[in-house]
Amino acid sequence: MTQSTSREQPDVGEVRLERDGAVALVTLSRPAALNAMTWTMYEQLEAHLNALASDTPARVVVFRGEGDRAFSSGTDISQFDGITGAEGVAYERRLDAIMDRVAALPIPTIAAIQGYAVGGGLLLAAACDLRYAAPSAKIGAPMSRTLGNCLSIGNCRRLVAAVGAMRLKELMFTGRLLSAEEALRAGFLTAVLDGEDFIGQALARAREIAERAPLTLWATKEALRRLEQAETGGEREPVFDDVVARVYGSADFREGVRAHMEKRRPVWRGE
Repeated sequence: MTQSTSREQPDVGEVRLERDGAVALVTLSRPAALNAMTWTMYEQLEAHLNALASDTPARVVVFRGEGDRAFSSGTDISQFDGITGAEGVAYERRLDAIMDRVAALPIPTIAAIQGYAVGGGLLLAAACDLRYAAPSAKIGAPMSRTLGNCLSIGNCRRLVAAVGAMRLKELMFTGRLLSAEEALRAGFLTAVLDGEDFIGQALARAREIAERAPLTLWATKEALRRLEQAETGGEREPVFDDVVARVYGSADFREGVRAHMEKRRPVWRGE
């Protein structure tokens, strides 16, 4: 009998990017660790976000976790061993940059949440445009009873926009997790999808959105982005004529008008 001298490779997980027609599916895959994010996974996620930012065929992005136990339980805690204050700042800045990139994608984004969405998983979900959850979802930031770390100011702002300042303070002060129904009532979730095939239902919502006029979806996201920037910067009203001109001057708008007059479904090209 020959004994193997090779060591078992550590489970660094992976982030996969797949296509389902016009829907891009990003899967956080490390199910044995509740899809806790490693540095390798963050690097892969960043690479996929860069690709999606210029991926014309993709019209909607769905983020999900592997399996039904967790969307993501956040960053792998073992990676914080020995971290310094300066390294903590660098980590939070990197997390800010990743979540900002998710929020800045020019196409609609959906978080499909099963099980735990906590810590970094909560932040990723909060950066998405829509959030659908299974009844099993548990959502929060339990750091006041676990690690004793904190959120960046940017991620605090995003969570305040998602659940309100008082609700965020309660979650941070107590460390408790919201059930799916509580998160729905708090306004964090778009809907709770109760059925056997949760991912199938979430993808069906994504395909429905993917059939809509791409420039209308883009203009809606861009309007909300500029309004948020104006509010943060103290501006009265952001400039938006460039977006309106692009939409009304587009081939898609002309196609929409023709399709309505010809009593047929429009064929959108995003042009």
